[in-house]
Amino acid sequence: MKKIIPVRRDVKINLDESRVNNWHEAGPHVTHFFNALSVLFPAGERLFMDSVRAFKDQVQDPDLKKAITAFIGQEALHSREHEEYNEMMDRSGVPALKLDRMLWKLLGGLQGALGKKMALAGTIALEHYTAIMANAVLSDPNVTGKNSDEGFRQVWQWHAYEETEHKAVAYDVWNEVMPDNVYNRFIRRFGMVLASVIFWPVVMYFHARLVFADPNTKGRHVEGYKAVAKILLGKGGIFRNAIGDFFDYFRADFHPWMHDNSAFLDDIDAFVAQVNKAMRNPNDEVKKAVRARMAKNVAATAA
Repeated sequence: MKKIIPVRRDVKINLDESRVNNWHEAGPHVTHFFNALSVLFPAGERLFMDSVRAFKDQVQDPDLKKAITAFIGQEALHSREHEEYNEMMDRSGVPALKLDRMLWKLLGGLQGALGKKMALAGTIALEHYTAIMANAVLSDPNVTGKNSDEGFRQVWQWHAYEETEHKAVAYDVWNEVMPDNVYNRFIRRFGMVLASVIFWPVVMYFHARLVFADPNTKGRHVEGYKAVAKILLGKGGIFRNAIGDFFDYFRADFHPWMHDNSAFLDDIDAFVAQVNKAMRNPNDEVKKAVRARMAKNVAATAA
């Protein structure tokens, strides 16, 4: 199978705080679907990093060790950008940080209850979900909207490039450290079932909380939810087009690069150069609030 070692890129996206609740051309309901995913990322990516890091010492392949280090670096930078994104949402009046705290508690409890192996199984399942969504973003500009706000469109494109680049890392860790037997093949598949049972209710709940807290959505719910259904399940929708890719995960010979979309990675350098031209000037209040919250979280964890 294809071997790609990810690259850690310190990309900073120029986000317009005034557009945070209505940046997608399809309207605020679709905007809040993506915003709900953004709320998931800081806690979710910490789970991914911890799950892979827990097995790093068991990995012998030097290239995979390098890939793990880059994977963790990429996920950490994604978390940083989404922390600021989520802070902007919260400052707008929607409960992004309250939902974020709920998710930290949920995932922390699950990690403790399920153990390292099941946490890694959940991680490789959720990485498959993110790979499917990343492929949709990169292959169809209508997913993030050709006429959507440029900064928010870019943050999802950047995330999609790097999710694609490292989509096999956690899976390759699983393959190296877990013996290939009936029990582990069952655990891998059960991880996808468990991840799906948790992921979709959480996304739907977070989406509803954001939508109904935003006064700009009032009186527009029918047309708004139709727009969300269209982008997910309509002709050309994210998941309608990816049903086969999703179920491939349950094949005995599955590997993330059996869906080879590595051609997209040829565009990363040009994309990063374009983003850097924006000369990001982040909101200092947002940065300070994020740093203060993260420092508080670290202190609470250490206590």
